[in-house]
Amino acid sequence: MNKRRVVITGLGALAPNGNSVSDYWDSLISGRSGINHITSFDTENLNVKIAGELSNFNPEDHFDRKEIRKLDPFTIYHLVSSKEAISNSGLNEDKLDLNRVGVMIGSGVGGIQTLENQCGVYNSRGQRRVSPFFVPRMIANIAAGNLAIKYGFRGPNQTIISACASGTDAIGLAARAIQYGDADVMVTGGTEASITGLTISGFTNIKALSTRNEDPESASRPFDSERDGFVLGEGSASIILEELSHARQRGVEILGELAGYGSTDDAFHITQPSEGGKGAMRAMENAIRD
Repeated sequence: MNKRRVVITGLGALAPNGNSVSDYWDSLISGRSGINHITSFDTENLNVKIAGELSNFNPEDHFDRKEIRKLDPFTIYHLVSSKEAISNSGLNEDKLDLNRVGVMIGSGVGGIQTLENQCGVYNSRGQRRVSPFFVPRMIANIAAGNLAIKYGFRGPNQTIISACASGTDAIGLAARAIQYGDADVMVTGGTEASITGLTISGFTNIKALSTRNEDPESASRPFDSERDGFVLGEGSASIILEELSHARQRGVEILGELAGYGSTDDAFHITQPSEGGKGAMRAMENAIRD
């Protein structure tokens, strides 16, 4: 079967060092880090006190208070970045077959802020005080679901959870949905709002996080021989993938082509990659073959 070609027609970003694609790009080429000391909660009793928090972002600039009460931050972030990507791509719901537009989002932990908060409510105040919005705020697939409801996208709607690879896997599998004819357009990417005391504690206790509290801007150094762990961050990135002829028919600018995707599992250790990088090599080989 000849696979349909998949192109990129829209981008959206909400990151610790930029609340839009242009701001994020400017930060990247200027070398501006978004990592700093955590301000959203007290870190006095934590060994790790740094993270990549969003800055100068106010949900009330995008939603009314009634809506915000129903949404975990990871969903809010996803809706904001996807709005930018949809606008960037020139998608017009009135001119699309919405049955052929889908959503495929990656998230490692979903609504962890809601889960942590409501666990505290239950433990201190009992069942009756647990919010009726607890489940629809917390479940990992709710971000993709809310986006589909907002725009009327009735194509494939799925959420991919594969830890740090969640967003990348979502993009690859969204491309395949287009390649195999299940959709003409897919909104894809990843979203996280995982900076909480519980999450920081969990990653700290398996020695996964950098403890360079005194120098947060240079703490994330994955390819440095003196690296000491990763830095937790939050935000969302959205990409509009589109079948080539569909994009050409709309006359939209094509930003790039997604030509191949590959995925593997080391089947080796709960956190440590296998020796020699064999799993990563096979994933790259699979992508090239694809």
